[in-house]
Amino acid sequence: MPDVEQATERSRLLPHTPQLAHDRRLSTILQNGDAESIISTHVSKEEQLLAATSVGERLPYNDYTTIDWLHDLVKDSFRSRSIHSQLGIRGALGSAFESGQGWIAAALIGVLTACVAFCVDVAEATVSDWKLGYCKTNVLSNRENCCTDRHPLGITKSKVNLGEGCSEWHMWTNDYWKAFGIFVGFALLFGITSSSFTMLTKSTLPSAAPGHGDKHPPSVPGADQGVVGKSMYLAAGSGIPEIKTILSGFVIPHFLDLKVLVIKAIGAVFAVATGMCLGKEGPFVHISTCVAYLVGMMFPKYSENGRKMRELLSAGCSAGLSVAFGAPIGGVLFSYEEISTYFPRRVLWRAFLCSLFAAMVLRALNPTGTGKLVLFETNYGISYSPVHYLVFIFLGVAGGLFGGVFCKANFLWSKSFRKYSIISQHPVFEVFLVVLATGLLQYPNPMTREPGDAIIKNLLVDCRGTSETWVCQQEAKSGNTKFIGWLVYGTLVKLVLTIITFGCKVPSGIIIPALDAGAFFGRLVGQWVTTISPGIFAMVGAAAFLAGVSRMTISLCVIMFELTGELEYIVPHMIAILVAKWVADALEEDGVYDLAQAVLGHPFLDADHAMGLVQRRQDLVQRLIPPKQTMQDITVDVPRDNKVSKRVLIDKLEKLKERGLLDAGLVLVQDGMLQGYLAEGELDFGLNSLGQHWDFTSRIRLLGEADDGDLDLSMFVDRTPLTICAKAPMEYLVEMFGKLGLRYLCVVEEGSGKLVGVVIKKRLVVYLENLKH
Repeated sequence: MPDVEQATERSRLLPHTPQLAHDRRLSTILQNGDAESIISTHVSKEEQLLAATSVGERLPYNDYTTIDWLHDLVKDSFRSRSIHSQLGIRGALGSAFESGQGWIAAALIGVLTACVAFCVDVAEATVSDWKLGYCKTNVLSNRENCCTDRHPLGITKSKVNLGEGCSEWHMWTNDYWKAFGIFVGFALLFGITSSSFTMLTKSTLPSAAPGHGDKHPPSVPGADQGVVGKSMYLAAGSGIPEIKTILSGFVIPHFLDLKVLVIKAIGAVFAVATGMCLGKEGPFVHISTCVAYLVGMMFPKYSENGRKMRELLSAGCSAGLSVAFGAPIGGVLFSYEEISTYFPRRVLWRAFLCSLFAAMVLRALNPTGTGKLVLFETNYGISYSPVHYLVFIFLGVAGGLFGGVFCKANFLWSKSFRKYSIISQHPVFEVFLVVLATGLLQYPNPMTREPGDAIIKNLLVDCRGTSETWVCQQEAKSGNTKFIGWLVYGTLVKLVLTIITFGCKVPSGIIIPALDAGAFFGRLVGQWVTTISPGIFAMVGAAAFLAGVSRMTISLCVIMFELTGELEYIVPHMIAILVAKWVADALEEDGVYDLAQAVLGHPFLDADHAMGLVQRRQDLVQRLIPPKQTMQDITVDVPRDNKVSKRVLIDKLEKLKERGLLDAGLVLVQDGMLQGYLAEGELDFGLNSLGQHWDFTSRIRLLGEADDGDLDLSMFVDRTPLTICAKAPMEYLVEMFGKLGLRYLCVVEEGSGKLVGVVIKKRLVVYLENLKH
């Protein structure tokens, strides 16, 4: 057998004889048929090739760990070179498919997301109207389809005839109080149904932060020494905070499964139908990301690579907003601005295609029956003057105040009210209370009685050319004091109800409620500024209030003109949105999604916010060095023969499991110098799966070349760990974690270069959280 080429800085990542190196490293293990089956089941072909390099193999990421962005980059390079190195027609076809499968996946995601959105939209409109009555000709038809010739999958123009004059629509009763009771009763039924479905997605996650193992509490015989994880309902909320966490590099198990997608869609139908202050737009982002994940699992390029999968998920997020608002460009910008951590140009292009296909298919399916993507089409036909800039600034200030107050109040509500055992242990009961309060407060107001999207449509109406709507009829009256009172009432009720609703255990989004509140306030301002249509101020106010809550800027501006079709008012939107963001940031630095992440306890590293925090201090990297006892537990002093007792490694593994971090590991040193890093998952797999045929007295090879009969785990060792000096500024460490996507970073002593500590991503996240408070 020829000698294997020694690695240098000029060595190829994929040697000419990778199989020889691979066979040498697994020579003994593969003599056992069961072990060979174990390896082929748990380790991909690309990972087995990486065994021959200094990077080392990795098992599929276990629950709630951090992916290794650099490792996955190299892994994708191996796969790509393997495909493009093939010759002939088969090689050409393989290369062509390799280049095009990202585009194919993006288009497929858009098509499937639009189909799901169509089903949700049609079902929600029907179920929501059941609170008022039913269609005699088709009980599964909503009120608008029943009373007009507008139908999904087709369009027939006719005169809209909604209300008492529609003979096909049967109201439950004409008595106000009976109708009030039926409305609240149906809302409670829908709320309990939605929450009950959400309960089916309960999951227990591992610990997300260090601390248990570092403190070394005294052992109690018979007690469970592991870190207890938290419970979460995977289909609850908008899903955006969790998606941001996943796209930043963490693994949340089962969050994107088919079961969650189905329950999220069904739950969103009934949750929105209750009339609660929530929308289905946030859940659509979660649904589109689930679709992206399921499609990605069909392509090995994405299913076996965490980095590439997250590129596809970022593209899939854009389809969610595209179908939610009929805003394909706004969806792409939303994914870039608000959701994604890593967004290279190829992801931008594929997100563009994904959003395009979603919009095309949804328009063809035509869930609203209008044949248009624009949800709240307006045509004010009048421009604004420079003096109106003051009004737009005022709306921005009001939106910022609303957003700041909402974020603080909702955070305190989540930390206080939801900590009571009767609420935390019985989330369906909380939903019952919130739905009851919503029905009692919203039904008396004729405008808040409608679904959230209908409220916006009614408040944006231009009354100069028509007086058919209830809003226009009220504004046409000489004394509209009562109407002004309803507008004030609507603004305040939306604020209070949105505060107590966001965070309930049902699928819910914050976008529509914020738009509703802003539209109410903007229409209210328009009652005193009569030089232009009050609908214009409702439109700008809606954007300002949503900007104050979410801190979106560019994407929100684009979404607003795609929603309304009003390009003329881009500048007013820009003014109000920026002012709202500045005011809200002054009151509360974090937006609603950032605060939701804090409440949920997900580990998320926002590099920009993190850098702002560490720049206020003068900390050095040595501040994050683990305690001495912890370093002793996770350090393996490898002898000169490069072998360590199996019993020692088992003891080390138990110490790692006690810490409950899942993505920690062992650092390998010789004479105090760092030699490599062995992650907990790979160590567990090597000892308990591959090493089941070796007894406790066996010595396991961790470094160097394997001898016959060795249990060789060196293939799992990362022999190229990145290091940083203990005296380096904390900004260095934050920048390396943020830009390189590291799982861990080894800390070495100044001058000697000896290992003194290890910082994992979760430790950095906890440090940054402590700086905030």
